[in-house]
Amino acid sequence: MQIAFFDLEEWQADYLQEGLKRLGLAEQVQAYYSTEHLNRADCARYAECEAIAIFVWTKITREIIDALPKLRLILTMSTGYDHIDLDTCRERGIVVCNVPHYGENTVAEHTFALILSLSRKLRAVQEWLAHPSRSLAELRGFDLYGKTLGVIGAGNIGLHVIRIARGFGMQVLAYDIHPHPLLAEVLGFTYTDLDTLLRESDIVSLHVPATPQTHHLINRDTLSKMKRGALLINTARGSVVDTEALLWALDEGIVAGAGLDVIEGEEYIKEESALLRAPVAEQTLRKVVQAYLLLRRENVVFTPHIAFNSHEAVRRILDTTLENLKAFLEGRPRNRVE
Repeated sequence: MQIAFFDLEEWQADYLQEGLKRLGLAEQVQAYYSTEHLNRADCARYAECEAIAIFVWTKITREIIDALPKLRLILTMSTGYDHIDLDTCRERGIVVCNVPHYGENTVAEHTFALILSLSRKLRAVQEWLAHPSRSLAELRGFDLYGKTLGVIGAGNIGLHVIRIARGFGMQVLAYDIHPHPLLAEVLGFTYTDLDTLLRESDIVSLHVPATPQTHHLINRDTLSKMKRGALLINTARGSVVDTEALLWALDEGIVAGAGLDVIEGEEYIKEESALLRAPVAEQTLRKVVQAYLLLRRENVVFTPHIAFNSHEAVRRILDTTLENLKAFLEGRPRNRVE
């Protein structure tokens, strides 16, 4: 089988090649490695590949799938898979596998890095160090102890966030379409409806996948229901939050601050040259402008989709991707996205 890996860091090609040897796949698999995204223009070079492995920066569209006639397997080196046209994959019988468990604790820890950076005004502190003109009283933060954290999406990551929050002495409310009362009893949190969570939480943290149902889950209506002066944290997907509505909520003082690892239009913020390489819709440009307006605010902390990005988690992603490849070759696909 020929497989091409994309979106890699320089060291990862050697790591993956050693992994193929370790799993006894080196003789079966001819691998190509690229630090670039897979673009439609490059597909002819990989026309013989039966498998590709990509991260979220590569968008697998119908056009790309059409240009890879031998494609049988897509390995996404992520938990989310909203960057892949699953309908076309189903039509063509292409198997898609993800990495469902690699960084629950990693993303949860990053969630609290964002929370703490806001609760202790670390962005303002850094600016004060460069220009110490403010009173230290303006840099005063608040304790997490005794505050209420609202977790929207109490899955694998959300539960780790809850565990950490309880360690800080926080009260926790959770909203999830599949509640687990026993876990709530063990970890000491309470399931509730979304409106109650928004109304009573001092901090709201998002941990839901990107689906049609969660698109703009946080919008002008839901933001208006939040406790005035609360914080919003998003380490899920950018599409879950309506950026224009968040700007409004910040202007109105409904939301006191936002910690964002993901945001609509983030791919263009990460790689501005992408705006110049292809036609861009007016709606996309609008999202980019809104994103830049949002990120300039002192009460917004942004990290460029790196909540997953620890040394340990990245290696787990690569290892699981290779194990997914091995399982497919053995005729027993695992971690298959249906």
